[in-house]
Amino acid sequence: MIFLTEVEGVFSTNAYFYIDDETKHGFLIDPGAESSKLLKIIEEKNWTIEKILLTHGHFDHIGSAAPIQRQLKIPICMQKNGRDYVENPVWNLSQNCGLHIVLKDVTYLEDYSDIVLSDNPDFQLKLIPVPGHTTDGAIYYSVKDSVAFVGDSIFKASYGRTDFYGGDEETLFNSVTQKILTLPDDTILLSGHSEPTTVGDEKNRPWFKL
Repeated sequence: MIFLTEVEGVFSTNAYFYIDDETKHGFLIDPGAESSKLLKIIEEKNWTIEKILLTHGHFDHIGSAAPIQRQLKIPICMQKNGRDYVENPVWNLSQNCGLHIVLKDVTYLEDYSDIVLSDNPDFQLKLIPVPGHTTDGAIYYSVKDSVAFVGDSIFKASYGRTDFYGGDEETLFNSVTQKILTLPDDTILLSGHSEPTTVGDEKNRPWFKL
């Protein structure tokens, strides 16, 4: 099961619950704001969240990770370059918005790590590095469910900005074409700020012609 809820901070961001229907255990991806709202959903649906997964370290994707971690006593996980962002409110852009968001208790994962649900080893995601929007950009891909949580690397009919710290347009284009658009065409792409799309649809955009 994939459950989307928009959270409102400085920006509106898509936070995703990826839940195993059988065990009701799962992962929370990119809790950018409104920790109380997300915790209420978890409680009402009687879900057990085993890990918080971050696609990258910008404040609108990490803003409520720490309070949820404290409440649920679970790890926050992200790509290994994420330390440059989550420990630095300048790089994660929170300081630009009058905030001071810093994460300290983070598990940094190697590229292509498998994130496996403890209660069901068949339920898992693979971390695939997709730098360019940030140096720590990553997607979480499920072969079984043909879905990828792509953060701000690619949107429906668009792609992520590259003018923030660590961003690089050529790197992003190479990452997207080599790491995302090589997935099966029916793979659903779930981003941080747009409607769902598919690999097949995005292959036909003029900027990502293969």
